Amino acid sequence: MQIGALALGGITLPDVMKLRASAGNLQQDTSVIMLYQHGGASQFETWDMKPDAPSEIRSQFGSIKTVVPGMDICEHFPLQAKIADKITLIRSLNHDVSIHSDGGIVALTGKRPGKLDPSSQSKSEHPDFGHVTSKMLGFSRGLPPYVALPRHPYMTQPTYLGLHHDSFVVGDPSKTNFNVGQLRLNVGRDAKQLVNRRNLLAQVDKLRKELDVNGELEGVDEFRRLAYQMLSSSAAATAFDITQEPEDLRRKYGLNTWGQSCLLARRLAEAGVPVINIYCNTPKTGDEYTNWDDHPGNAQRPGHFAKYMRLRLPYLDQCLSALIGDLYDRGLDEKVLVVVVGEFGRTPKMRYGPPNNSYGRDHWPQAYSALVSGGGYRMGQVIGATNRHGEHPVERPLTPQDLLATVYHHLGINHEKTIPDYFGRPIHILPSGKVIRELL
Repeated sequence: MQIGALALGGITLPDVMKLRASAGNLQQDTSVIMLYQHGGASQFETWDMKPDAPSEIRSQFGSIKTVVPGMDICEHFPLQAKIADKITLIRSLNHDVSIHSDGGIVALTGKRPGKLDPSSQSKSEHPDFGHVTSKMLGFSRGLPPYVALPRHPYMTQPTYLGLHHDSFVVGDPSKTNFNVGQLRLNVGRDAKQLVNRRNLLAQVDKLRKELDVNGELEGVDEFRRLAYQMLSSSAAATAFDITQEPEDLRRKYGLNTWGQSCLLARRLAEAGVPVINIYCNTPKTGDEYTNWDDHPGNAQRPGHFAKYMRLRLPYLDQCLSALIGDLYDRGLDEKVLVVVVGEFGRTPKMRYGPPNNSYGRDHWPQAYSALVSGGGYRMGQVIGATNRHGEHPVERPLTPQDLLATVYHHLGINHEKTIPDYFGRPIHILPSGKVIRELL
C-alpha cells in the first residue's frame, strides 16, 4: 500500500481495490480475532489437564477452578479463570495431519493437502479463512479486510484468489517506534507528491486504455479513487495508531508482542476490519521463550519443557484475558469473536530423548483444544471431551472444519458456497464442517 508501489508493473493498489470490490460488499458488522498458536500448544498444560491420569501423561502443572463449575484450567491461567463465564472451551478437536505446515493448512483453510511435506515447508493450495473473507466481503471503510500481526502464517497463501487478497502484514506493535507508515502522509510535501503521482498515472492510464483491447482496465479509475481515498483519509491511520491507547491499558495487555498485538487487534476490529490473525509464536525474542512446539530437542536442557511453558503461559493469560475483558467492557462481545487455536495438540505421554536429552510432548492431531469468546455465542461451557488419557475424543468429536464453519457463520459468509479456482472450477469454501450448535 506504499505510495511508491502505485506504479506500473506487478500488483498495484488499484488492482487490489478493483478485484476486492468486484466481490461486492457483503460485509456485516462483525470481526474475528484469531490467536494462532503456531507449533501446537499442549492441551494438557492449558485447557484439558487430566489430573487423574498416570504421571507420565497428566499435566506438568496443577489445575485451578474457574468461575464456571467444572471448567478447571491450568494454574498459570488465573486471569482466564476469573472470566471463564466469557469463554467456551472446545476439548474435542481432531484431525490426522501431524506436520506443522500441513496441519496449519488444515486448521486455517479447512482443506487437507493432497501431498504431505514432512519438512514443514509446504504452502497451501487453497486460501485460508482470511483470504476467503477478503474475497467474499470486499474492501470497505478504507481498511484492509485481512490483517496479520506481527506476521502472516507462513504456510498459507491466497492462491487462486490472487495476491490482492493476501493479508496486510503490520509488524510487531510492541516496538517503541511502531507505526504503519504506508497509511500515513506528511502534511504538505507528501500530499503534493501524491497529487502529482495521481496526475501522472492518469496520463499513463490514458495510453494504457488506448492499447487495452480486452477491456481488462475497465473500472480502474474508480478503484484507484478508492485507493487514494484510503491513503488520504485519516480513518485507516487512526485505526492502526496504537499510541492513542492509554498507557495503563497498554500495560494491562502486556508490553510485549502478544499483548500489543491483541490491543491493536481490538482497535482494528472496532474500526471494522473483519479478520485479524495474530501469529502467536513467541511473546518475546530469545530461545528462553520458544514457540509452542514442545517436543524433546526443542528444550535446551533436561526438564525445560515445564520451564518454557511456565514462562510462556502467563503471557497468553495476560493478553487474552485483557482482550476478552476489554471487548466485553466496550460492548463489542457480539461483534467480535475471539478464537485461540493451533495446528494440533501434543502427545499424551511425555518423552525424554535426543537430540538434547530433554523432556517434551510430540505432535498429536488426534485430540486438542481451542478457546472461543464472544461473537454473540453461548459462553461459559465446555464442549466435547477426550478419554482419561487425552488420546482421542469420546464426546462430541469436532474438526477444524467445524470451527471454521463457526467462524464463517459469525462473519456472515455461507461456507457451503463455491469459489472458482485458476481453471474456473468451483471449489467449496469448506469441503465439510458444520457450525458448532452448542455455541448458538
